[in-house]
Amino acid sequence: MDCRTIETYTSGAASYAAEWANQPAPDDLYARLTLYFRPQERTVDIGCGSGRDGAWLNAHGYPTAGYDASEGLVRQAAAGYPQYDFGLATLPELKGVSAASFDNVLCETVIMHLPIGQFGPACRRLVELLKPGGVLYLSWRVTGGGSARDPAGRLYSAFDPALVTDALEGATIALDEEALTSSPP
Repeated sequence: MDCRTIETYTSGAASYAAEWANQPAPDDLYARLTLYFRPQERTVDIGCGSGRDGAWLNAHGYPTAGYDASEGLVRQAAAGYPQYDFGLATLPELKGVSAASFDNVLCETVIMHLPIGQFGPACRRLVELLKPGGVLYLSWRVTGGGSARDPAGRLYSAFDPALVTDALEGATIALDEEALTSSPP
């Protein structure tokens, strides 16, 4: 994971958590998760941020643990949702997160913060988390032009989506689409 991005999220964790709490719920994401995820099965949210999506999953019948690379965001998630489990883990390694342990894996708008050379290992590691027949929901924000940092310092890597699909070789891809969202970064 890009160290400067992690530091940006850690130092601004309270502000990011407040911003995300005040955004409209990502109902389009939740509809997709309801359609594809297996209810009542172990779920993990990689890049859980403030814990909002993990809390939604837990409340809707998907027992979910969350992991993030930012210590500050993990603290925000644990404070906001103390009844759920959150921990520190960084893509692509995700040390401490057991392979073949989850039926559902969510990684929503995280991988674009990785240096391009880490995309393949990160995608393969996300698949390794799945039990046989499990479901991975993976999304990212597309950056026009070249890789860039936003004013806060977060890296947004520009890459060919084939880097992801190539890394997922052998997995069944049930949905592959480009969608526009009005949600802010």
